[in-house]
Amino acid sequence: MRKNIWVLVLQCLLLLGCYLVSTMELAVEEKADGAIPVTTMSPPEGNTTFLDGTTWCVALPGVSQVDLQNALDWACGLGMANCKAIQEGGACYEPDTLLSHASFAFNDYYQQNGNSDIACNFGGTAAVTKHNPSYGKCVFAAAGSVGSAAPPLYKLNPSSVWWQLACLLLPLYLGS
Repeated sequence: MRKNIWVLVLQCLLLLGCYLVSTMELAVEEKADGAIPVTTMSPPEGNTTFLDGTTWCVALPGVSQVDLQNALDWACGLGMANCKAIQEGGACYEPDTLLSHASFAFNDYYQQNGNSDIACNFGGTAAVTKHNPSYGKCVFAAAGSVGSAAPPLYKLNPSSVWWQLACLLLPLYLGS
């Protein structure tokens, strides 16, 4: 009888712990989502009509270097473009020019966001082209060759996995 009471107490504590962990994770995730600042450099929302054929997005020569740098910073930051290839040592680092790096980042963002003309705006610093801008070992993504920029719907914290496993298995163990 005494063992059954301890088993019941442990199960209640375990369920309370599982509830608290899942509640804290949800609150942290909601807070993190709410902490993303809104920027004026983001492409406008609206029509996402797909263009015919294979297209790429490239930076426009002759635009303001400041505007181009700001757009590149947004694309590689909040825009979540994959900019590893334009970092030193990357396949697209050379030529080490703002125009070249911005073109790669803009195109990555463009491909991840539906190949629509609005996903290739960047404050008027970019344009859609049907000419493949790839060169040498630097390959610019084309339609269907990159994944979504959206974060996964549910991110598991490693400690959360252990809590969930304990919540499932411990009651079975204690019940026997």
